[in-house]
Amino acid sequence: MKRLNDKIALITGCAAGIGLETARLFLAEGAKVALVDLKPEALEAAANDLGGGEDVLTIAADVSSADDTSRYVKAATDRFGRIDAFFNNAGIEGKVAPLVEQDMADFDRVMAVNVRGSFLGLKYVLPVMMGQQSGSIINMSSIAGLKGSPNVAPYIISKHAVVGLTRAAAIEAAGANVRVNSVHPAPINTRMMRSLEEGFSPGHAAEVQKQLESTIPLARYGESKDVANLVLFLASDDAAFITGGQYSVDGGMAAG
Repeated sequence: MKRLNDKIALITGCAAGIGLETARLFLAEGAKVALVDLKPEALEAAANDLGGGEDVLTIAADVSSADDTSRYVKAATDRFGRIDAFFNNAGIEGKVAPLVEQDMADFDRVMAVNVRGSFLGLKYVLPVMMGQQSGSIINMSSIAGLKGSPNVAPYIISKHAVVGLTRAAAIEAAGANVRVNSVHPAPINTRMMRSLEEGFSPGHAAEVQKQLESTIPLARYGESKDVANLVLFLASDDAAFITGGQYSVDGGMAAG
């Protein structure tokens, strides 16, 4: 039996990287998926990569917009009738700079996507799941949501906020048999890490990667599928008694 057989999954930030790999794994495990991302052309490319078909719905939306969030949730339920798993994944890294050099426009943009976007996803998905008396929500945080790091203060703040949001929502939703957890990756081989490496030391991204890998006990970056496997577990019935938790997929990084 496939682990998500006949389940409906909604994923934000799914045009590439972790979101796309999670969509691929969910489909392989029997789910139908509704994919949300900002740019229609990127969504179309992702859907083609996944093979398209009736099991894939794409919705272009800005996760920081209440109207867009309400619309993407309605589109998913109109098409599939329910939402069994929600991977609240969309996020951005922001500018690499010391805290005192961060500009407020960039700070506000990171908060809008990473915090407001995560909050709005919960605000509009929870009524669907609570109405059906079942569901699993997985919020994307980061190792940055569990510890500090220099020169990315807005990102650090936003990912710590996701932890509080997860805990509050888990308590509120438990009576309706809805689970809410967060996942906390270490550096993963994605576009975001390429951007951060270059930001930390322009022109020396490869050296930054080596330095960051040296801080990870398993001595390498993770891959998108490493995170997708954890999200799959939390979305599945195998995690039926797990809620309100923070789960690292970090090669041992948080242990140090």
